[in-house]
Parts: sequence; structure tokens; C-alpha cells
Amino acid sequence: MSRRPFIAGNWKMYKTGPQAVETATDLAKLCSGINDPEIMIAPTNLSLPLVAQAIKSSVVKVGAQNLHFQREGAFTGEVSADMIKAAGAEYILIGHSERRQYFGETDTCVCQKIKATLGAGLKPVLCIGETEAQRDEGKTYFILDKQVSDGLKGCGLGELSDLVLAYEPVWAIGTGKTASIDQVGEVHQHLRSLLGRLFSKDLADRTRILYGGSVKPENVKDIMDIEDVDGALVGGASLDADKFIKIIKYNE
Repeated sequence: MSRRPFIAGNWKMYKTGPQAVETATDLAKLCSGINDPEIMIAPTNLSLPLVAQAIKSSVVKVGAQNLHFQREGAFTGEVSADMIKAAGAEYILIGHSERRQYFGETDTCVCQKIKATLGAGLKPVLCIGETEAQRDEGKTYFILDKQVSDGLKGCGLGELSDLVLAYEPVWAIGTGKTASIDQVGEVHQHLRSLLGRLFSKDLADRTRILYGGSVKPENVKDIMDIEDVDGALVGGASLDADKFIKIIKYNE
């Protein structure tokens, strides 16, 4: 089955509002006329509505980096899925390793956020990945299976048509290390098989599985050529429009 490639940029805690608008506008111009891959950037929540408004007529989609699972309430400093949707986002990153590592997010919390995202009609990008210690201990597939099954627990098959999985080995995020071609291929094949066992072969065949972890213009073509890799979740290299467009145009 043919799956539309997807290249996403996670801007993390970088760029003020004006800086984000400038970069997003530059990127939108560079992406003019591109049909494939699908392109998404996730600025900070403060910059999100500014960026969404600035590039609303472009091919570049906008996503959020996080959300609170409640629709509203006394949760100082948090934002809900409905707020994110109203700000102009289409996607939400959920369960990024930095959220798990620094803010104590559990698989149960991730599942609540997935359901809130789906309930608002937004598209979840479920981020999963093992630490270096877990890989060294041979626990990679155990960790990934748990993150996927617990993160999607209770979700109906019909709700997950827009699900995107993003495999990011924690030891490769921002370190300059990249998993080998064989490692990435084996994990992505395993994840697609897992989705088939948990839900259906049709869902598994349709779900896009991205790779993330020190993706750069120099290695993106090799990564995208791996079977079962449908795109990339890019960190630092997405902060520069001229560098990010080289990743987006990996096939040229």
C-alpha cells in the first residue's frame, strides 16, 4: 500500500514568535508547489497561532508539541486540544522522549492525551523510543510494545485512521548518533507488525511510521529508502528553513 511521505519539524523550545513566523514564512515559500511529502512544523504554543496564521495558505501544516488531556479546568500553564485546534494546528506530538524524561509522562498519561487529541478531531503523532541502556539490555521491543499498546489502550480501530507513529531512539536524539539502516528497518517492520496484531492489517498498512533522531540532509535519503519508513521527525535541522528544505526535498 502506498503511504504519503511525511516530514515533520519539532522546534522544541526555540524561536520567539517573530522568529518563528519569519522561519515558517521562509519555509512556506521554499515549499511552494510541493505535493509530496506532507510537511508539518511544530512551534511552541505561544508561536503556534502566529505561525498558523502566517502560513495558512501554504502547503505546510502546523502541529503542537504537547497538550493537557482535560478539555478545561484549573490547570495553570496548560493548554487543551480544543485550544490547540482553535489556534490553527492539525497535528499534536504526544509522548516525546523529552516529555517522558523531564516531565515524568507515563504511558497512561500519553493514552489520555491521545484520546483528547482524537476527541478534538486532531491528528496524533505518537512518539516512542528506547534509551541506550534499554537497548543494551535487549529490552527495545519490550519497551516499544508497551509504549504503543498502553499509549493506544482503549482506542477504537475507527479512531486511528490518522495516527502517525514516530520512532525516536532516545540515544539518537540531539546526539549526532543515528541508528543503523538495519536497526531502523527492523524496528519499523516490528512496529507495523505490532499494529497489525493490536488492531488490523489494514490499519498497519495505512499508518505512517516516521524515524527521528539526528536526521540531517546528509542522511535523510538513506533513511527514507528503508522499507517501512514513511517519513522523518526532525529536530535541530528543522529550525533553519534552508536546511530543512533539503530534507524535505530528499528525493531530488
